[in-house]
Amino acid sequence: MTEIRTRAVTYAADGLDMTGYLALPGGSGPGPAVLIGPEGPGVSDVERGRAEALAELGYVALAFDLHGGRYFREPEDMNARCLPLLADAGRLRGIGRAALDVLTAEPRTDAGRIGAIGYGTGGAVALELGRDGAPLKAIGTINALMTGGVAESARIRCPVWAGVGSEDPIMTPARREAFTTELQQAAVDWRLTVYGGAHHAFPYPPVDHPTVPGVAFHPAHAARAWRDVVALLGECVPVDN
Repeated sequence: MTEIRTRAVTYAADGLDMTGYLALPGGSGPGPAVLIGPEGPGVSDVERGRAEALAELGYVALAFDLHGGRYFREPEDMNARCLPLLADAGRLRGIGRAALDVLTAEPRTDAGRIGAIGYGTGGAVALELGRDGAPLKAIGTINALMTGGVAESARIRCPVWAGVGSEDPIMTPARREAFTTELQQAAVDWRLTVYGGAHHAFPYPPVDHPTVPGVAFHPAHAARAWRDVVALLGECVPVDN
């Protein structure tokens, strides 16, 4: 099999110069593609590794930027950037649309077969893309049970899968209930997987900078959640054999 190829891609969004990470599968023809939204700190080797793993499976994969090339090591700095974003659906949609435009413009992308997955803030971007009516074939989110109103969620055109840790102090049972009730009332094809004993950001490997209580890596559930993401894509955005 031809080796995957990777490169940085630059584009504008949210008034910033963004730098995403594009991974291309072997071969030459157009095929299915996936947007990958990062955790709140921003694009790191974790997201780049996910893009490469999806390219190995046959997807054109773009890990998109949230912060103009910055990676926030301090939780306070991350929150100062992310909390206003999470409160502004228009900004989230703008970040997502800019990344989607980059992915769609890539010649290897089949524009009719694009999914979006995201973690934390990046998952909120994926959801808001769906609520903005983007022609996605699948949305997968982890730790991102953001609501937007029944009328807005009714614009989602594809299946939605969401994963959350049972012990997540941010994505509480009340937020799970509000999220699933909204999607149900909006007639969205939805699924929710609760990973027992997992906390917030459970798929994110240990990092060498401060974290906050309620955030913890869970290696077993991280592997299971990745398999669930890949299964969602395989169902809704299959790779040509």
